[in-house]
This record gives sequence, structure tokens and C-alpha cells, in this order.
Amino acid sequence: MTMNEALLPEGWPRPKGYANGVAAAGRQVYVAGQVGWDPQGIWETDDFAAQTRQALVNIVAVLRSAGAEPKHIARMTWYVTSKREYLAAGREIGKAFREIIGFYDIAMTAVEVTALIEDRAKVEIEVTAVIPD
Repeated sequence: MTMNEALLPEGWPRPKGYANGVAAAGRQVYVAGQVGWDPQGIWETDDFAAQTRQALVNIVAVLRSAGAEPKHIARMTWYVTSKREYLAAGREIGKAFREIIGFYDIAMTAVEVTALIEDRAKVEIEVTAVIPD
């Protein structure tokens, strides 16, 4: 059983916290954007890092419902309402990421947006995972 393969072009330095690309084969799982509310859709915090932690927990729950695990994540797209808040919460976000997801060989993109559909949301994360054949 092979896992996702991080892609690093020859001569490029290894990026910190993500992969430039990922090659994978298997059953694909697409997780819709997850925000920082609990499974019942209740907001418990307006703190950026805490919302990120909850969004990651929500992602893992959706993955598990498909028989997938965090190690199967090939791609993540982060939508944040404040680049400054995202960067300021970096240490806490990294800690949550290590605890919940556990590794960084994931192709990631982060985009600052004006707003998200859910008014209290500060971050929304979508995921593509590939369960190996």
C-alpha cells in the first residue's frame, strides 16, 4: 500500500509546512470547506487559532466517515479572512496541525478573502484525500 508522495523538484529547497505537490493513486475523497463551529453548527469561539483547530477536527471526522485518515490528505486549501490573524496565530495553528493532522507532506494553498459565507468564520479549509488502492 503506497501513500501520497510529496513532490520536490530537483534543486528546490524543501518548503516549510507543506509540499509543492503530491502524487497519489487510489480512492479520492473530497471534503467541503470546514469552518470552526462544532458538529452541531454552534460557534464556541471567535479566536482564529481555536476556529482553525475545530475546522481541522471537523475535517478528520469527515475523512473518517469515508474510511480515510489524515495521512491520506493530498491537498488543502485554506481561506482566511485575515492574513495578519493567520500569521499571528501561526504557532498555535502549527501545534493544532501537528496534533490533529500530524504531517506536512500536503500540497497547500492559503488565500486571504474578504469574507466567508458564515459571518463568524475566520477560516475555512477544504481537503482532497486519496486512500491508496
